[in-house]
Amino acid sequence: MEFDTIAAISTPMGEGAIAIVRLSGDEAITIADKIFKSIGSKKLTEVPSHTIHYGHLFDPKDGVKIEEVMITIMKGPKTFTKEDVVEINCHGGLVSVNRVLQLALKNGARLAEPGEFTKRAFLNGRIDLSQAEAVMDLIRAKTDRAMNVALGQMEGRLSKLIRKLRQEILETLAHIEVNIDYPEYDDVEEMTHNMLLPKASLVQGEIKKLLQTSQQGKILREGLSTVIVCRPNVGKSSLLNSLVQENKAIVTDIPGTTRDVIEEYVNVRGVPLRLLDTAGIRETEDIVERIGVEKSRQVLKEADLILLVLNYSDALTEEDVKIFEAVNGLDVIIIVNKTDLPAQIDMDRVKDLAKGHKIVATSLLEDRGVDELEEAIASLFFEGSLEAGDMTYVSNTRHIALLHQALTAIEEAIEGVEIGTPIDIVQIDLTRTWEILGEIIGESVHESLIDQLFSQFCLGK
Repeated sequence: MEFDTIAAISTPMGEGAIAIVRLSGDEAITIADKIFKSIGSKKLTEVPSHTIHYGHLFDPKDGVKIEEVMITIMKGPKTFTKEDVVEINCHGGLVSVNRVLQLALKNGARLAEPGEFTKRAFLNGRIDLSQAEAVMDLIRAKTDRAMNVALGQMEGRLSKLIRKLRQEILETLAHIEVNIDYPEYDDVEEMTHNMLLPKASLVQGEIKKLLQTSQQGKILREGLSTVIVCRPNVGKSSLLNSLVQENKAIVTDIPGTTRDVIEEYVNVRGVPLRLLDTAGIRETEDIVERIGVEKSRQVLKEADLILLVLNYSDALTEEDVKIFEAVNGLDVIIIVNKTDLPAQIDMDRVKDLAKGHKIVATSLLEDRGVDELEEAIASLFFEGSLEAGDMTYVSNTRHIALLHQALTAIEEAIEGVEIGTPIDIVQIDLTRTWEILGEIIGESVHESLIDQLFSQFCLGK
């Protein structure tokens, strides 16, 4: 498959030691050779693959020197895109890197679309679709655990399992086809319901195993949506700052200081928390604060975890009780803060309202209880199960949805076998399972979906 030559900046914009402009395509090396002069006057079209060369970039039209660079030459197919790839290492900075990119574009390259390098790696058969999606997961990983899951998917751990399941289904379908098309072949064993059931059950079991990891995998990929909620001035902003380990929220003695939802990612024992500090929930006449309170109530409904903060030095109020009612049925950890002050709260009533949920005592002023809180968060959702490094985790929302569809299809096939539906009818559900699993790795997927997926990538990847 042949494409035109693309170019893009592959490093973040801003000041830095170096920046990289990447080219990929049949003309990548020719374009680089046109604008580059090495110290030894070697032509880049003649140098060995996977070598790096020092020199300067010049505008071939007027001979003006543009930049001092190091150029890496990598010839396909042993490259990320399986095409010829050139990486130009120049000085970091908005002006220098843009001048290098514009020079490449003026001399025959086209500006790459978002994710087009990875898209070419997929279209050229270097990686499948699930591995391509893992590239973005790796870039966005916010903890070591999330990165390890993305690395496993990039290495093809999920792909291998999906291909194995599809091959199992394909062999079964081929056997059925032979029975239908060539019934006179006596040496081919007839596929019976008793033979089909264990094969379909095997596929069903493997899909269920993958889906069992989906909640944990999705949390690692997207973060655990965590809301800090309480009435005003009991320490929620201090809690946010303790977890983030810097002053992100305004901490004052004035109730209602937090007017909007503050969002921050936090690494808690390898679990990424998308931590939301909301306006304190209370009745108020302040229009701006009231809007913040309504936002808080909406965020509560969408959260994975609620951190409900109480004040150890205050008696429980009607507002506290209403908050307990608002989070009823959700995953909640109760934090009793300000334990460095004299006790005023009725802990027995707190335990009754908690209804078995974990209660953690803290003094954020003295930095006590934060470790216990982090342990409670990690154990609530993972209970140490992520330590198994050989497990295949499903973290992508698209993959999870397709696995649910595949599970429904294979269960319909099993149901058909159990009630004695003719094999050729059961074959329809088996074929649908095979096709749905193929969408995960890109074996059977519409071009519009491919374009949509890669458009979410950053430019230059």
